Amino acid sequence: MQTLTAGQTAPDFTLQDQNGQQVSLADFRGKKVLVYFYPRASTPGCTVQACGLRDSKAELDKLGVVVLGLSPDTPKKLLNFADKQQLNFTLLADEDHSVADAFGVWGPKKFMGRVSDGIHRTSFLIDEQGTIAHVFDTFKTKDHHQVVLDYLSH
Repeated sequence: MQTLTAGQTAPDFTLQDQNGQQVSLADFRGKKVLVYFYPRASTPGCTVQACGLRDSKAELDKLGVVVLGLSPDTPKKLLNFADKQQLNFTLLADEDHSVADAFGVWGPKKFMGRVSDGIHRTSFLIDEQGTIAHVFDTFKTKDHHQVVLDYLSH
């Protein structure tokens, strides 16, 4: 697993969103994009993280940042998650984890003594030209939105 780093070009991708629409990273050229990878919709940590971003959307909008949440869930599961938590940003279904692979955030994880492949909770701030400006990989799910806002505000 080789995670992409700041200064590298973000791999372009097209995935289905929670409404079954095709969304491409290229659609957002000229804007800052926070691409955040999370393991599974509707799990406790992922819900806390998503709700923090939901509640920070006005601040992120002011800073010109679009939020895209990616997980290996189906569009149907994402729609359920978005509806239940009243999420106000786009969720994308990376069902075959090809985008997670391209960003280097799919790989072995240890949970309760067992090792299995999965998404490493990581976020990438991509600048207006499609270059990775910053990688967020050390945060708690409840603080993720604040770590991102603090970075953007400096």
